[in-house]
Amino acid sequence: MQELLSKPLFSIGDKFDVTMSQLLLAILFIILAGLFSHYFSKFITRKILTKFKLAEDNLVIIKRLIFFILLAIITVTVLSFFNVPLTAFAFMSGAVAIGVGFGAKTVMDNFISGWILMSERPVRINDIVEYEGHLGRVIEVGNRSTMIRRIDGAHMVVPNSSLLQANLINWTLVDPNIRTSVRVGVAYGSDVEKVKEILEKVLKDHEAVIDDPAPIVIFEDFGDSALTFDLWFWARVGAVRELRVIRSDIRFSITKHFEEAGIVIAFPQRDLHFKFDNQSSFPVTINRSSKADNSKDNEKGDS
Repeated sequence: MQELLSKPLFSIGDKFDVTMSQLLLAILFIILAGLFSHYFSKFITRKILTKFKLAEDNLVIIKRLIFFILLAIITVTVLSFFNVPLTAFAFMSGAVAIGVGFGAKTVMDNFISGWILMSERPVRINDIVEYEGHLGRVIEVGNRSTMIRRIDGAHMVVPNSSLLQANLINWTLVDPNIRTSVRVGVAYGSDVEKVKEILEKVLKDHEAVIDDPAPIVIFEDFGDSALTFDLWFWARVGAVRELRVIRSDIRFSITKHFEEAGIVIAFPQRDLHFKFDNQSSFPVTINRSSKADNSKDNEKGDS
């Protein structure tokens, strides 16, 4: 056994032979160095750097930098302690780099893209983003991928390279406010000035709707069955689902105020016109009645 461990595996030039024991010890200490660097960087970010109230994505960057710096220092120290020249691993790293270049190009692209995302920060943790039509909140920016929690609660794992190249919409890059809208239609003949007054009051009374920029009510169109109004406003949103709750609250409030003011919310309807050859006409009334009413009418006819 002793002979096996002391037997040279390969030589670096004519000056140094790498034995099995040296290689195993070096690998073991590098693994231990990785574990130590991981937990030490985690301890630094949680116990010390959080006192400075840094943003969460900044803490992630600092944690990664501490990890790789410690790992490099400990690795070089361990190799020097066991008299293993760095040229030995430089040779091996060159071979590994060639293999990575051919077989793990996508992994390296995602890894480099992750560092670009963390340095340029077009996407930050807790940002509300829209990716390929899906709205959600960024909950993690990793080395290989970014995790987005959608409105429906599902988690999207997006490769960093795809996220960096996509047409991404970041709703909270500058501030936490999001612009949204609510559409409502009222029946023809409604007092449009009164409708506008009620809609402006509904927006003003909601606590999540901000005053600057001011909300606006637009008379959008003369629809087929309704006078269409759009309510555009900015809302302060803490979570993605809050946006849906805000729009729901506004619709509830609109319905309540319209009922109190006697304003009818329009519903789809269609007018039918009958034309006969003799140019005669007669009124046609179409009533929607229940089955119970129809059965009563039939009973009266039978009697």
